[in-house]
Amino acid sequence: MPMDDEIVIRRATLADVLPIHRLIQAYPHELLMRPVNNIVENIDRFTVGVRGHELVACACWQILPEIGCPEGATVELQSVAVNAAYRGHGIGRRLISFVLQRISGFRPAQALVLTFEPEFFGKLGFRPIEKTKIIHKIYRGCIYCTKHTNPFVCPEIAMVLHFED
Repeated sequence: MPMDDEIVIRRATLADVLPIHRLIQAYPHELLMRPVNNIVENIDRFTVGVRGHELVACACWQILPEIGCPEGATVELQSVAVNAAYRGHGIGRRLISFVLQRISGFRPAQALVLTFEPEFFGKLGFRPIEKTKIIHKIYRGCIYCTKHTNPFVCPEIAMVLHFED
């Protein structure tokens, strides 16, 4: 079993693009698929967990602006994945902590995640919210989802973490 201290959490590089793509593809029911070019375009927003030369975890973030209130922006966590063989060793917690520390420098109002793992995110301080409270997310991304006919019937749980000033 992998030891937590064997995993390095770091910003992604272009060399990580194909391993990130493979990891995301391993979770077709849990994650929205991302084409390789989208990962390349957003590589500066990806964080990865690696053990030696093996990429075992990834997460991305995107800023969702609040119209007329730039300081009220939300940062959405996306494509959060940990290789099944590495789950339960604190890698996901370290990965999300790294991302939250990085995005906190922008001073957003909150972090948002749509997840099938509410217990995990709850342990990190995220709290469930109604999807009607994230209409900006619905119109920026969920509306284009091909998995569900309506974003409000999607079984993912919307959760937020409010940043303190």
